[in-house]
Amino acid sequence: MEKKKVLIITYYWPPAGGPGVQRWLKFVKYLPQFGVEPIVYCPSNPIYPQTDDSLLDEVPSGVSILKQPINEPYKLAGFFSKDSKTISKGIIPEEKKQSFVQKAMLFVRGNFFIPDARKNWIKPSVRYLSTYIKDFGIDTIITTGPPHSLHIIGLKLKEQLGVNWIADFRDPWTTIGYHKQLKLTQAAKKKHKELEREVLNSADTIIVTSAVTKIEFKALTNKPIEVITNGYDVSKSKVETLDLHFTLAHIGSFLSKRNPKILWQALEELVTENQDFAKQFKLNLVGLVGEEILKSIKKYNLTNYLNNIGYVSHIESVGFQKKTQVLLLIEIDSEDTKAIIPGKLFEYMVSNRPIIAIGPTGSDVEKIIKETNTGDYFYYDALVELKTKILNHFEAFKSGNLKVNPVGVNQYSRENLTKKLSEVILKE
Repeated sequence: MEKKKVLIITYYWPPAGGPGVQRWLKFVKYLPQFGVEPIVYCPSNPIYPQTDDSLLDEVPSGVSILKQPINEPYKLAGFFSKDSKTISKGIIPEEKKQSFVQKAMLFVRGNFFIPDARKNWIKPSVRYLSTYIKDFGIDTIITTGPPHSLHIIGLKLKEQLGVNWIADFRDPWTTIGYHKQLKLTQAAKKKHKELEREVLNSADTIIVTSAVTKIEFKALTNKPIEVITNGYDVSKSKVETLDLHFTLAHIGSFLSKRNPKILWQALEELVTENQDFAKQFKLNLVGLVGEEILKSIKKYNLTNYLNNIGYVSHIESVGFQKKTQVLLLIEIDSEDTKAIIPGKLFEYMVSNRPIIAIGPTGSDVEKIIKETNTGDYFYYDALVELKTKILNHFEAFKSGNLKVNPVGVNQYSRENLTKKLSEVILKE
C-alpha cells in the first residue's frame, strides 16, 4: 500500500544540537513504519546556537530533504558576536545586568521581527513550497515551532492551496517566559496575539507537548488539539558504570533564571553537617550554565564540589545520565513554566536513576514523575523535605541500594508517540 506523503516544515534539523531537533528527527525515523512518508523542508544555511554532528548519523537514509536559504538577522549582528550569540541561544541576562547592546537587540528582536527572527524565510518558503506541493501532490503539511514564523508559512500555504495543516507547538507562543523579556511595545504584543489566534484557528489540527498548553489553547480555538509529548529513543550509548562518588547531575542548558537557591542551600547544609557526605558528594553540570548559577554555587561554598563540564553531544549526554547517581531537573517557579516539559525528562526516566525535580506547583512535569514513579518533585518552599530526600538517597548510595522502579514509561517511547502522530496524520 502506498504511503501517505506529508511535508514537515522545520527550522531545526541535524546538525542542529539541543532538544529542539530531537522531536521531528525521531518522528521522521519512525513514521514510515506507520504508513506515512515524511518529506522534510529546512533551511540550507541556518545559524544554529548549538551543533551536534553525531545527530547526522540518525537521519534515516532515503528520506527526502528539501532545503532553501534563509536570511537571518543574527548574521548581520555578527560584529556584536558575544551579545548576538548569547541571545540567539536563548540566554537572556537579568534586565539590570543587560548591556546597552543587549537591551537594544532585545527591543529590535521583539518589535521589528514578529513573530521572530526567522520571519524573512516566510515569503521565499511559501513561493518554493507552493510549487512543490502542487507538483508532487502533497495534501498534508506540518509546521513545528518555535520559531513560530514556520506556522506563518503553514498559514499562507493553507490560504493559497487549501492543504490539510497540522501545527505542532513544541512550546507555547505568547505565554512562554522569554516572551516577556523581549521589551515588546503594546502594538507588538497585540500583533503576536493576533498571529497566535489566527494560526490556532486556521490549522486543521493543533499538536502540543503538554496538557497545560492544551488547556491554554482551548480558550483560543475550537480546533482539535492533540497532546503528543516528547519522549525517549533507544540509546546507542555504551553501558555506563555508575559514578563512584555520590554525584548529582544536571544535564542540558542551566540558565540563570532557573537558579535553584533552595538546592544550593540544602547542599551547603549537608556538606557542613555531614562529613561523610562532604567527602563523597560531587555536582556535575553538563551543558551551558548561566553566570548567576555559578555565582550562587560559589556563594553557597559549593565550588570545590563542582564539575562544570559544558556542552556535549547528545550521545555523550545520555552517557552522563546513565552513570550519575541522582539526576536534577530544575524549572523556574512561575505560572508560565507549568506547561514546559523538558525533553530530557523522558531520557532521565529510562536512565534508571532517581530524579530530583524542583519547579512550580501544578506542572505537567510533576504529574509525569509521580505517575511513572521515576523520582521526587519539590516546590520552592520545601527546603527540609528536599534536604531529607538527598540525604536518604546518599544513605541508599552508601549501601549500594540507590535505584528506581519506573512504571508505565513505555508510553513515552518515540516509536509509540510516532504511532499516535501517524493516527492524527492519517485522519487528515
